[in-house]
Amino acid sequence: MSIHNTAIVSKDANISEDALIGPYVIINGNVNIGSGTVIGAHCVIEEFVKIGKNCQVSPGAVIGGVSQDKKFKGGKSYVEIGDNNIIREYVTINRSSEENGKTIIGNDNLIMTYSHVAHDCVVGSNVVIANSAAIAGHVTIEDNVVLGGLCGLHQFTRIGKYSILGGCSKAVKDIVPFAIADGNPAKIYGLNSIGLERAGFNEETKSVLKKAFKLLFLKKLNIGNALKKIQKDLPSTKELTELISFIQSSERGITK
Repeated sequence: MSIHNTAIVSKDANISEDALIGPYVIINGNVNIGSGTVIGAHCVIEEFVKIGKNCQVSPGAVIGGVSQDKKFKGGKSYVEIGDNNIIREYVTINRSSEENGKTIIGNDNLIMTYSHVAHDCVVGSNVVIANSAAIAGHVTIEDNVVLGGLCGLHQFTRIGKYSILGGCSKAVKDIVPFAIADGNPAKIYGLNSIGLERAGFNEETKSVLKKAFKLLFLKKLNIGNALKKIQKDLPSTKELTELISFIQSSERGITK
């Protein structure tokens, strides 16, 4: 373990033997930091935070701050961050606003400078969040999502897997998996074909999803009728089932 002599580290923090704690870092109690993780200069790690293995936290980040929610009355709530994450300068990640609740970040994510992840969010794995994205409370971001810089996500929205949201966009409803979305408010512009190709999806899968997107977003069908036609006319695939399930479970409604 290497802790810079200017760092202030609580005796109740549990820091792995080969973690690196930089100058002027503050680490409070009830914190766990995993093997190989580097905490850069001037970071603040508040209480009830768990950071996994091989993460890089750049200077000035604040993790585990009390939620910016007037309903929060104090008590134990948590931030849990997985392995191999890159958290860049001045990122803020707040802990849950609910007693014993968690804000969760998965594995292998890149969260760029000045971005904010609010209370009770769940971020999957292999997600890229570009500079200055503002993610409100209770947002769910599924695996392999890309968020453009300066985008804003309304509380309780969901961003489906393998979707991409353009810079400066505002998402006020759920964005379905596999989509390209952009605008203020955001609209769906089609299937994320390039992203799916890079991820190794085969042509048959992309073809089925493209047909589903046409029924959902180009034909003049309401969502219920579009789903019925998709289930009737298109071959069942794992990805199509995930798309249908996402839409059926949407509480805010989906972006059209």
